[in-house]
Amino acid sequence: MHGFTIRPARTEDHARLGDLTAAAYLDDGLLDFGAEDPYLEVLRDVARRAEHAEVLVAVDPDGVVLGGVAFVSGPGPFADVAREGEAEFRTLAVAPEGRGRGVGTALVRACLDRARALGRDRVVLSTQPAMHAAHRVYERFGFTRAPERDWSPVGTLQLLVYELELAPAEA
Repeated sequence: MHGFTIRPARTEDHARLGDLTAAAYLDDGLLDFGAEDPYLEVLRDVARRAEHAEVLVAVDPDGVVLGGVAFVSGPGPFADVAREGEAEFRTLAVAPEGRGRGVGTALVRACLDRARALGRDRVVLSTQPAMHAAHRVYERFGFTRAPERDWSPVGTLQLLVYELELAPAEA
């Protein structure tokens, strides 16, 4: 890794992670209603994610949050598509100063490691069609499209599902 570490988010990280997640979605043009999109408040609400998921952050040596992700250990109220035996991750976001440094890759790797440690068979995620850079990261890990699982949370927004079969942990 290049000058950062991955660790569980702390309460004092929530505001920064919420702001950078909202900014990433907004700046990348991923919100239908721009700065007026109601989903911005959901993206900023890291405390709610932390109630239902394991929130992981990448921090630089000064403790500045460069990115984060919500790891969902299995089916439940915060899982969008995870089924029995599957883990899921959501709201992966990297601040501009963290891009190109391997932050997103390290956060994905941390989620995969966590899923393996919990004995999950597969990791799944939902992504917007326009998130091409994220798709490349997922595909480098071996994630493949699962079009039969694509879904729409609201209106015309169609989310793509990717999945990765995990090899059994070696004894």
